[in-house]
Amino acid sequence: MASSSYISLMDLASGDMFNSPQTPERISRVMTVPVDGGITDYGDFDSLSSECCEKTIIVANFLPLQAQKDIKSGQWLFSFDEDSLLLQMKDGFSSDTIVVYVGSLKVDVDSKEQDEVSKTLLEEFNCVPTFLPPDLQKKFYHGFCKQYLWPLFHYMLPMCADYGNRFDRLHWQAYLSANKIFADKIIEVTNPEKDYVWVHDYHLMALPTFLRKHFHRVKLGFFLHSPFPSSEIYRTLPVREEILKALLNADLIGFHTFDYARHFLTCCSRILGLDHESKRGHIGLDYFGRTVYMKILPVGIHMGQLQSSLNHPSSSTKVKEIVAKFNGKKIIIGVDDMDIFKGISLKVLAMEQLLQQHPELQGKVVLIQIVNPARSTGKDVQEAKREIYESTERINDVFGFPGYEPVVLIDRCVPFYEKAAYYACAECCIVNAVRDGMNLVPYKYIVCRQGTSRMDEALQISPESPRKSMLVVSEFIGCSPSLSGAIRVNPWNIDAVADALNMAITMPGVEKQIRHEKHYRYVRSHDVAYWSQSFMQDLERACKEHYNRHCWGFGFGLSFRILSISPSFRKLSIDHIISVHRRTCRRAIFLDYDGTVVPHSSIIKSPGPEVILFMNSICSDPKNTVFIVSGRGKNSLSDWFAQCENLGIAAEHGYFIRWNRRSEWETFPIAIDFGWKRIAEPVMQLYTEATDGSFIESKESALVWHHQDADPDFGSSQAKELLDHLENVLANEPVVVKRGHQIVEGVTKGLVAKKVLSTMISNGEPPDFVLCVGDDRSDEDMFESISNTAYISSLPVSPEIFACTIGQKPSKARYYLDDTVDVLKLLSGLTGASSSTTSTSNTETEVSFESCA
Repeated sequence: MASSSYISLMDLASGDMFNSPQTPERISRVMTVPVDGGITDYGDFDSLSSECCEKTIIVANFLPLQAQKDIKSGQWLFSFDEDSLLLQMKDGFSSDTIVVYVGSLKVDVDSKEQDEVSKTLLEEFNCVPTFLPPDLQKKFYHGFCKQYLWPLFHYMLPMCADYGNRFDRLHWQAYLSANKIFADKIIEVTNPEKDYVWVHDYHLMALPTFLRKHFHRVKLGFFLHSPFPSSEIYRTLPVREEILKALLNADLIGFHTFDYARHFLTCCSRILGLDHESKRGHIGLDYFGRTVYMKILPVGIHMGQLQSSLNHPSSSTKVKEIVAKFNGKKIIIGVDDMDIFKGISLKVLAMEQLLQQHPELQGKVVLIQIVNPARSTGKDVQEAKREIYESTERINDVFGFPGYEPVVLIDRCVPFYEKAAYYACAECCIVNAVRDGMNLVPYKYIVCRQGTSRMDEALQISPESPRKSMLVVSEFIGCSPSLSGAIRVNPWNIDAVADALNMAITMPGVEKQIRHEKHYRYVRSHDVAYWSQSFMQDLERACKEHYNRHCWGFGFGLSFRILSISPSFRKLSIDHIISVHRRTCRRAIFLDYDGTVVPHSSIIKSPGPEVILFMNSICSDPKNTVFIVSGRGKNSLSDWFAQCENLGIAAEHGYFIRWNRRSEWETFPIAIDFGWKRIAEPVMQLYTEATDGSFIESKESALVWHHQDADPDFGSSQAKELLDHLENVLANEPVVVKRGHQIVEGVTKGLVAKKVLSTMISNGEPPDFVLCVGDDRSDEDMFESISNTAYISSLPVSPEIFACTIGQKPSKARYYLDDTVDVLKLLSGLTGASSSTTSTSNTETEVSFESCA
């Protein structure tokens, strides 16, 4: 039964859930390209010629626009928001790329005006607005996103009603409805064969599923700008599987730091059972035949905009005011949003501790804290604000005097030219957040301290004078790893933060200069254009195989995913294989047992009468060499197939081989001496004792270390270590060490197939027909082996090869059958073909033999 958290996508698409009005009429699918400096509307997107430029669709919660309604005329006025990251990232795209934005406006637009506004925004700004009904917007953005998801991703759990909002299913449904509306708008303006779609941040994590369901081969990237929490935190999310599966419908998922990516991969492993691997330096997850890649790169700043702000006349004026007001004092600058995670109160307390421990700094150091308006509302924000003001007032009362306030709070909307002036004048910048996805304040501070000629003039310094800056940053923010010259602190350790501030303002100038130059080189070379260009290059690489593979969509609701299969992978035609069977003379047939001949779900594991009948009939044809290849023990298989006189059996993955009931059991020649067990078992025992939930299975031919009941991460890590350890200690022993699905063991089925085929060739009976059917990972070695053996130079002609897996899934096999029922139909067909061959006359057989020789 589906989880109650799964929501029907079709129900969400209808909008009936919230009785909310439909969005405005469908926007025609269009592309706009610059012509003679203007924008031309080409109308119907589907009619565009193949020579048209590709588009990049940038999707975020809010459009990079400022909107204002003229009170007198009643007309809407729009302009680009130059501070928006979405707008700045265009610098990383090629000049012929058309950029279309999809998102919401930050203002409410009356439903009667929405069609006209949509047309204006599309024609003049290449923006497609998603008008969410007010009730839906409240539940989606202020409810699920800001009051639940955002705190959780910043490691804040709703332990009680007074401390955070608990999961509300109505808000979750609103989140899905909003994501569906965004997806519908993207579909209207996207050509999936050419365009790239780049979705941003946690507001739209369900969107990839809605989009992938409509366009199976859409080129889709996603970037998370917030932290991704550790699995211990994320697993408390009631809809944890749904969100992970939705994100995995993207082709490339971006994170600011490796820590965030590692947390995501750990969640995929623990919750979905998916393992990742590094492919030529790129981390990827194999998800139903698709490789979902990870991108780890912190976002940068827009150098041009910062330098323009520094050259603004208002910045120079403000710098002169600041220098005059704080003459002779060292400025420590902090710029943060008003929220509970920015650590502003901890920063103020650290300033208090600094003045207590170093009285000589009183009157000489000032902390200027700019507080940006809060992005969310709630009691916790008000509490944080009250605490900041109380602490500031207390510190100023104790350490201040006429003409000196140790802490200056600027609690208003400050234009960037004014912030740039404060950055340029500050000896040190402190970012003390307890948790933050990225935070670009340190980057902006570094660039402003580098200055410009106009800023040098305002500060009355020589253009040749060395540039200096100091940073004190929390180790819990995304930019921290990239700032190797900063003083990293634990924001909760107030004493350590106070010591870091003292170190920063008293450090020798030469060291400040060296640290500044190191940071400036990084910030300048890793700007926002570099970030967006690098992401798009990786997205193109991740999508290059889209049209080289077959794709099928399956699954309901947020469990929808794409099965991606090689074009050569197709269902095995029983009629075709019977036809080939009849015209060939020497046949090798390999059949797995569990999951192939007998269903995994069957309580009775022994073969039924029908299977025995089919085996006897096929084996009665002297042209057929038939083997059951299984991981089961030789005793069980011997008992079950005692009635099959000519059937070959390979037990324990081929360590024991018997060509027919009359022959003796052979052991695989690589390990007739079991002396290696005395070496391997103590090593495996050490890992078993150290890994709770693991155990050793002892077979005649192998030792198997199971870790499926151990902690997923620890078990996987220990298995890799054990594999490496055993390969070293058994390097000179006649044994193969191999890792399977949550096991480490020895002989593989691939060696069985190779041995049988090689024996047939050496006996002068090279096969011209090879059939191999299996259902799991152990059979993949067999599929690979028959393909390789088939083309060795000793064969006169290449045989007909049929490697067949059970179920439609990524495989080295070229064919599939749906289930064991299909396998029995295949065996039935082969039985009929074999019976017709053996019932022919001796003359016919002789003619047939001569024609095949």
